[in-house]
Amino acid sequence: MTSRSTPSSTYRLQMRPEFGFRDAEQVVSYLGALGIGAVYVSPVLDATPGSTHGYDVTDPSRARPELGGEEGRLALADAVRAEGMGLVVDIVPNHMSVEVPSANPWWWSVLRDGSASPYAHHFDIDWSRERILVPVLGSADDLAALTVEGDELVYYDHRFPVSGSTEGTPQEVHDRQHYELVDWRRGNAELSYRRFFDITTLAAVTVERPEVFDDVHREVLRWVGDGDVTGLRVDHPDGLADPTAYVRRLREAAPDAWIVIEKILHPGEALPGSWPVEGTTGYDALGDVSGVLLDPAGEAAFTQLAARLGVPTDYAAVEEEARRLVTDSILVAEVRRIAALLQDVEVEAARAAVAETMIAFGVYRSYLPEVADEWAAAIVRATARRPDLGEALAALDEQVRADPAGELATRIQQTSGMVVAKGTEDTTFYRFTRFAALNEVGGSPDRWGVGVDEFHRLAAVRDAGSPATMTTLTTHDTKRSEDTRARMAVLAEVADEFAELVTDWHDRCGIDEPSLDLLAWQTLVGASPISDERLSDYLLKAAKEAKLRTTWTEPDEEFEQTVVSWPARVRAELGEEVDAFVKRITPAGWSNSLSAKLLQLAGPGVPDVYQGTELWDFSLVDPDNRREVDYDLRRELLDRFGEGLVPEIDRSGAAKMLVVHRVLTLRRDRPELFRGYTPLRADGPAAEHAVAFARSDDLVAVATRLPIGLERRGGWGTTSVPLPEGRWTDVITGAQVEGGDTALADVLDRYPVALLVKEGVSS
Repeated sequence: MTSRSTPSSTYRLQMRPEFGFRDAEQVVSYLGALGIGAVYVSPVLDATPGSTHGYDVTDPSRARPELGGEEGRLALADAVRAEGMGLVVDIVPNHMSVEVPSANPWWWSVLRDGSASPYAHHFDIDWSRERILVPVLGSADDLAALTVEGDELVYYDHRFPVSGSTEGTPQEVHDRQHYELVDWRRGNAELSYRRFFDITTLAAVTVERPEVFDDVHREVLRWVGDGDVTGLRVDHPDGLADPTAYVRRLREAAPDAWIVIEKILHPGEALPGSWPVEGTTGYDALGDVSGVLLDPAGEAAFTQLAARLGVPTDYAAVEEEARRLVTDSILVAEVRRIAALLQDVEVEAARAAVAETMIAFGVYRSYLPEVADEWAAAIVRATARRPDLGEALAALDEQVRADPAGELATRIQQTSGMVVAKGTEDTTFYRFTRFAALNEVGGSPDRWGVGVDEFHRLAAVRDAGSPATMTTLTTHDTKRSEDTRARMAVLAEVADEFAELVTDWHDRCGIDEPSLDLLAWQTLVGASPISDERLSDYLLKAAKEAKLRTTWTEPDEEFEQTVVSWPARVRAELGEEVDAFVKRITPAGWSNSLSAKLLQLAGPGVPDVYQGTELWDFSLVDPDNRREVDYDLRRELLDRFGEGLVPEIDRSGAAKMLVVHRVLTLRRDRPELFRGYTPLRADGPAAEHAVAFARSDDLVAVATRLPIGLERRGGWGTTSVPLPEGRWTDVITGAQVEGGDTALADVLDRYPVALLVKEGVSS
């Protein structure tokens, strides 16, 4: 579907106390001049004090004061409207933050009054339990540290409400409350409320209840009704009890808004057809674009390198092990709660069957009864893996299918996404590091790229079925930015050379954990130049996420110190060698970056530009990707484009910004040129190095792939691309070519990309 509020493009701004509504307001005119159709902001409802991302909402009834509050929000909305742009807001329906109880009035009420609170059923709490477990203690013995101050229980910096008398010892006061403070280990095993993934400070909200939906969305929907907000991005729908009912209710409440959902589609998966939304937030397009630029010839060399270094090469085995770690050690409370709903099955068999089924999911979750294929496939895979659980799995299957809207079916579907996300994205992707550029949200690291024909097929499907879906190359959740990924893609073209270098570097300066070691070398090269501090922070996070030598909860300090000191050690011992290699592959990385950007911006869907990535941006996973953006520099370059500057492709990144500016301005001003999708096939000796398509009779996009191979071949030679007769102008550089079998050497004379508009069509 396509809403009348569908923007021509979006630009993502990460709101935080250091970059609030007033700061966003200051960049609106720049974004309009850049060609952006809508400003797209991270969550702006009140959140945990000091939050740098806003997904930890504490009060959905007001704009966040730390960002500038209602006054700032209205000023931003007015500025966006005056520029003729839309405003898209990220919303979080699945959970709320309970990290600082006093900041969340609903949670404070629940802790104080228990099941008598008017918000008792706003959270997904197991009220059959005597008390709400709150995992905040360092150890069970820490209750001795409790004090009473006024009508609050205090544990260091944590404060909790007291219901009733404060007489007696702090321990006695605590024992009379509706909550029980426990340590994190007991919380993992016995938690009495549903959380977001394994984050106990994010408590799940029951938006499937109409009154809760209204309370959660009332303020944001008021903004939509007032015309201040034109689009909504929905965070994590897979955690909801009934995503289908949710998106239908949201559509009814915001019939004219552009709505996209953060649904992670695995290769081959599609959105349920009944969802009245424009599409996803674009990870599927990211995988297609990155995949078509990857050289399939590099797979064997990287597999051999991984094996030589001791890095696992059996992806399925690594993924199964990581998911089992999640079900057996991290989400124990969730597995137990689901298993208790399975009737007539022995307790341990029920727990094992539930865990095995979620481990076996090929996608995040099933959507019963509308989409039953994945549920059936998961049961089959689980049964094949654990035939000893055959009876328990059969009972689980039967009971889930008998009541697909019941609590058993609902909870296992909600939780499967947690197992997949934590087990695959947040664990496997840091253990299976054969080629890290493939380790991306929604991707499959064992699926080496996408062929040109498959890329065209997927783009045509997107154009026909979801032309208003968002497309992206970088988000706040990607494991690395688009430019880092684009340079890493070059490594597949020089796989043998890189493998030889890494083998030598590893022998001289390796990290004593194979998966992290191979990830480190790829990251060092892909994100260069990078400070020691940034690289240390990234590697430390990667090591903790891998959960092999250290973890967030049980750190190995000696190993972590080795990781933290590694960047400085490498710089001192191998710096010149690494820099020389990076210098050689950097131009090819720039080519890949420009090609990826053109394929995204000119292709089907609504392209999003993540903050700052209109210039080169070699960021890594959050929080690295939330660094400050220099908008003064970008404004200066934009002014120079207006004066006729067509920059060289160099370290400044100005060429990328020119591509973004020219393509998005054309999309905004001439949307009729971007309707339809027709593959164009190059002909000649270098045909495999071109990706070209027409969006209409008057618009053609051409991009370069595998630039190292193209250079080895000696360039385009006689390779041509078929253009309809007439004169065509590249809106990026201003160069002109004649139609017919047009030489790619002419089309791509200045840049490795071109967006051609037929003469007589105003640009």
